[in-house]
Amino acid sequence: MRRLERRLAALVLVRRGRDLELMHRALGFATLSLVTLAPLLIVVAAVAPLGEGGFAYWLVDGMGLSGRSAQVLTDIISPPVRVVSTTSAWGGVLVAVFGVSFAGSVQNGYERSWGLPPGPWHRVWRQATWLAGLTAYLYQEVISRYQFDGWERVTVSAGTGVLFFWWGQHFLLGGQIRWRHLLPGAIATMVGLGGLRVFSTLVFTPLIVDNALSYGAVGIVLVVESWLTGVGFVVYGGAMFGRWFCEHHWIPHVPHHVPHRR
Repeated sequence: MRRLERRLAALVLVRRGRDLELMHRALGFATLSLVTLAPLLIVVAAVAPLGEGGFAYWLVDGMGLSGRSAQVLTDIISPPVRVVSTTSAWGGVLVAVFGVSFAGSVQNGYERSWGLPPGPWHRVWRQATWLAGLTAYLYQEVISRYQFDGWERVTVSAGTGVLFFWWGQHFLLGGQIRWRHLLPGAIATMVGLGGLRVFSTLVFTPLIVDNALSYGAVGIVLVVESWLTGVGFVVYGGAMFGRWFCEHHWIPHVPHHVPHRR
């Protein structure tokens, strides 16, 4: 009987992934990250530079690259000084607007994961605030790379990551889902990102060098796009898994949605 229940619960998770169009959303996440989020982070890194690598350090750290592969990826990104000198005020506003559109896509993915109706357009301030929080989170990830080492770095990175994704879901959903219901999803997201980092270190590290020699900058962008697709899969899949875990293993009778909006 228990085995049957586990199989039925697993089928529910698979069906929800299909209904959410998880892979399609992950591909959209990767595309929006590259087109809308990356330019914003490049400008931010230029204003508050992280050494000569700037924005590339975020990617290098997230993908777990080192050595030649890290250097190749860093060389592809334009130097921060050039970005600042060629970015006008109007261009900066457009970059920020595009970044907010990325946050809106993440918000929609969380709403779909929890079966909630789309939030009103005038709550764009939540998306802008979440985007600022994401930028601060990524910035602190790079800074901690130089302040901690070994298991201390893993502990700090995992702790801040769980806090960010826990807060991020609650904030983008407008407080419609209780904190305790969102915690498993935040933990699942960080576990998934940790696994993706290990995979990236083993697979993408040599692949970046090979693609750079064979295809140049285009080959490196394809590798980064593949990694971002994995990140999107983990972000949305983590939230979906968190809801499923609450309903079937942790907190029974979790509401599918809360109609009241604050």
